[in-house]
Amino acid sequence: MRFSASKTNIVNELSLLQGIVEKRTTMPILANVLMTANSQRVELIATDLEVGMKSVFQAEVKEEGRVAVNGKKLFDFIRLLPEDRNIDFLKKDDYMIVRSGESEIKIVAAQEEDFPAIEECAFDNHLSFPLDTFKGMVDCVFYAITQEQRYYLNGALLSINNNQLELVSTDGHRLAYTKREIEDLKVGKEINQIVSKKTLNEIKKFENGRIEFDFDDNSLFFRVQNRVLISRIIESKFPNYQAVIPKNNPNLLFINREELVSAIKRVSVLSAERSRGIKFEIKQGELRLFSSNPEMGEARDKVDVEYQGEDLEIGFNSQYLLDFLLTLSCAKVRMEIKDENSAVLMKPEPEENGVYLYVLMPMKI
Repeated sequence: MRFSASKTNIVNELSLLQGIVEKRTTMPILANVLMTANSQRVELIATDLEVGMKSVFQAEVKEEGRVAVNGKKLFDFIRLLPEDRNIDFLKKDDYMIVRSGESEIKIVAAQEEDFPAIEECAFDNHLSFPLDTFKGMVDCVFYAITQEQRYYLNGALLSINNNQLELVSTDGHRLAYTKREIEDLKVGKEINQIVSKKTLNEIKKFENGRIEFDFDDNSLFFRVQNRVLISRIIESKFPNYQAVIPKNNPNLLFINREELVSAIKRVSVLSAERSRGIKFEIKQGELRLFSSNPEMGEARDKVDVEYQGEDLEIGFNSQYLLDFLLTLSCAKVRMEIKDENSAVLMKPEPEENGVYLYVLMPMKI
């Protein structure tokens, strides 16, 4: 195997694969990238057995072949080369030799036949949607995904209907939901699949154009231009999230988002490190915030608000509040509250770019 390519062509693809390549694994082969050179292009594949990525770039292929080589070491060397360099690649015996000018690295190659196969997809369902729209939806739910033994909570539920996309995530303490209208999105029947947190994180790194989606019995497939992301299906039933979205909470609070964010950050400085708890005292026209730490002291603040309802005292995890508020760009936030023990519904005011809801359980302070 022998080929030449510009640094520009290869370094971006290797950079994307770093999120997939396993750094610490009981299977050493997973630390490698499989490179296949043919027909004036090189295909790169990385996988951790749960998520895989395939990418291609243009190259001058002088001798076809394939090699499995340590993905991090290869990337670290190439990214440190001067810009606008042409790079020569040669597999010789059990080594991958990479040379550019006087710079050279010689990496021991792995047994490419040990590299796990990844599934292929023809994308025959012809489902696609704007990448920027989908990435914006991912940002709305990503922070509420957890990592635990309940596998269905380790990802976000993707629902596809005609002309409509939905994403929802929950960690048991909070729930994030978003919906967008997508023109010309047609499906025979509703599609519901749980997409892993790692997969969503890799999608956030993609740029430009539209993202194509398909699936089979084992995997989900996402394609953006020359890159395909393959994700093993999470075979679990997602919770009935619609049942936990509050309906008709009578107490309505409208508050300037930036002022609320600043006040929460100030007051949470002295909140207990483990619980991050702060208390809201809500009255007509004002919101008072309070936190205390027996070892450190107390913090207080006040923000002017619009409020329709009974006087309330309610506690929250401050970080959970900020996770939602910092994804917004709106001027105001709407909070719908029932009482100090029931889930609170939060949303941008007015709604922006479709539907975005956040359900947060209060905590005892």
